[in-house]
This record gives sequence, C-alpha cells and structure tokens, in this order.
Amino acid sequence: MRIPNNANVPAAKLSGYLLTRRAVDDKSLFLKSAGFTPANWRELEAAIRSLASEAEATEDGTTVYGTFWRASGPLRGPRRTVNVVTIWIQWAIDGSFHFVTLKPLRSKKS
Repeated sequence: MRIPNNANVPAAKLSGYLLTRRAVDDKSLFLKSAGFTPANWRELEAAIRSLASEAEATEDGTTVYGTFWRASGPLRGPRRTVNVVTIWIQWAIDGSFHFVTLKPLRSKKS
C-alpha cells in the first residue's frame, strides 16, 4: 500500500522538531547532511511526500488510536540522498493518515 497524497505532514513537525537541534534524539544534523535546514522545510516536506508516494508502506502495529505504517527509501535532499524510514499513523477515528517522524535507515548487519 502507498501513503495517500493527502496525508497530513505538519509544518511544525518539520521546522520545529526534525530540523531543530535537540539534545536527545536529534535528527537535524542527519537531515542537514542531505541539505535540509529550517529555511527550506518545504523541500523536506516535498521529499517526504515523494518517498511516501513511491515506497511500499508496511503495517507496523496498531493501537486504540490507529494503525502505524512504515515507508522506507531514499529521501532526496538538495545536497545528497539519504535513506530513511518514515512513520505514519492512520487514525482509527476517521482513517486519515498523518506523518509521525522519520529516522535514518540502518542497514542490517550480517
């Protein structure tokens, strides 16, 4: 399945969380290596949407709030492409999809 094109990707999640330096669970430096900064958060949104429309999403668990989905693949940045896992939730109440977060895709060790 694919994440729908009309999925909600909150601007505050991008500019106020992912692209902001944090003491714990910081993703801003990783995203900066691809060329994403708070000044171009809309490019990050477009890259996330592009990945979501191209990648096959797999179910990643269910709670009373809804079903979590995982879509992995290349995130094309202004400077370079990085591999990520994006996490989405499909709300149980109305079936709508919402971006939760992303993280670097770690290769499996043999």
